[in-house]
Amino acid sequence: MNFETDIFTVFDKKWALLTAGKKDDFNTMTISWGGMGTLWGKPVVTSYVRTSRYTHEFLDKNEFFTVSFYPEEYKKTLGILGSKSGRDIDKMHIEGLTAEVVGDSISFKEAEITLLCRKLCLQPIDPKNMNPDIAQQFYSADAPHDMYIGEVVDIIRK
Repeated sequence: MNFETDIFTVFDKKWALLTAGKKDDFNTMTISWGGMGTLWGKPVVTSYVRTSRYTHEFLDKNEFFTVSFYPEEYKKTLGILGSKSGRDIDKMHIEGLTAEVVGDSISFKEAEITLLCRKLCLQPIDPKNMNPDIAQQFYSADAPHDMYIGEVVDIIRK
């Protein structure tokens, strides 16, 4: 497997969708925090999901998830998916995206790249263990994040 990207901007500037679940029962959310690298001798993706997010439930219930990247024309759609909960809207039929089965998870046909990941680790992020300025800025009024580490088992390019 080979995947080349600017890892310092692909999440922050381009954003991605993190999706977990099965064909008729999944949820997706926009992510702008994440990382890629090697851990335990495996290519991995690291993503961070607040414990209050609906997608968190799907990540906990499923062994696989996807991280997918989109052309600039989908930025508005990704903005909606990052600001609305699957508890409140039907993200399975969001305008402009077509869900598709990818391995043992879900992605969308419009993705330029989809990374199929097998969950290796879940680690709660405890604000008490971080720089106090960061803890104050990001966790004083909101739920903490859990870190999910997934082994990249397949790369699907369009």
